Amino acid sequence: MTNNALDAHEYGLFCRYLEHRCGIVLGEHKQYLVRSRLSPLLAKFNQKSLSDLIKRTIANHDVTLMNAVVNAMTTNETLWFRDSYPFEILQQTLFPQLAKSGKSIRIWSAACSSGQEAYSIAMSVLEYQARHPGTFSAGIEIVATDISSDMLSVAKTGQYDNLSLSRGLSGERRARFFDTPAQGNCSVLKQNVRNMVSFRPINLLTPFPNLTRYDVVFCRNVLIYFSATSKVSILQKIAACLQPEGALFVGASESLTGITAEFTMNRSGSGLFYVKKTQ
Repeated sequence: MTNNALDAHEYGLFCRYLEHRCGIVLGEHKQYLVRSRLSPLLAKFNQKSLSDLIKRTIANHDVTLMNAVVNAMTTNETLWFRDSYPFEILQQTLFPQLAKSGKSIRIWSAACSSGQEAYSIAMSVLEYQARHPGTFSAGIEIVATDISSDMLSVAKTGQYDNLSLSRGLSGERRARFFDTPAQGNCSVLKQNVRNMVSFRPINLLTPFPNLTRYDVVFCRNVLIYFSATSKVSILQKIAACLQPEGALFVGASESLTGITAEFTMNRSGSGLFYVKKTQ
């Protein structure tokens, strides 16, 4: 057996560990994914084989290794203003409704990855305020969370390279919301955008600590990686964190039908969102 090979038993043990630890369900025949994601950790943690690395991870004695494995196995695919319609619904439907309350507004970006979604929300707020001066004078808070400490570290910097910026961000928005350094191929978000977002680590499988009631929650392209039981639990906790009739956005290919009765589906323009049912 080569140093990055796994037999069926070892793979099964790791799959159960990963699901218990962070909810990710790999399914059968994904050994190649484990090999590609974890093999780079062998030298870093002085392990001779992938089998040894996984045994050490499952033993739960090395917190640094466990976090590195979770970071490596977490899917971090993201882009700016993904699918467009959630941000159109924010500006055309939800912001006008929320502005009428005169209260401070709270928005949660769950599984925020490297921060593009949370910062896209912040840009949407600023664009709406530019068209409607004085809106949200009581304040607006955007909280972004992720299980990956590596991704949160990237997100907090507000710094992105040209490849990242080319994925979903218009030239107009790039010019308006970013400062471009004189050297290098990276741009940094302007301070007023960064100030709107706070980042914190949260595992969606565990109780949500210190999360107050939110008006809008983004939990997009996340639930597809969880088991049916975990999906129900996560949605129940999200519902508990939402204000009455608060809004939930999931991924364009995701549906809550048959999973939970906590929400009703609303269509608006080119997309849909879910609203927490009132008792």
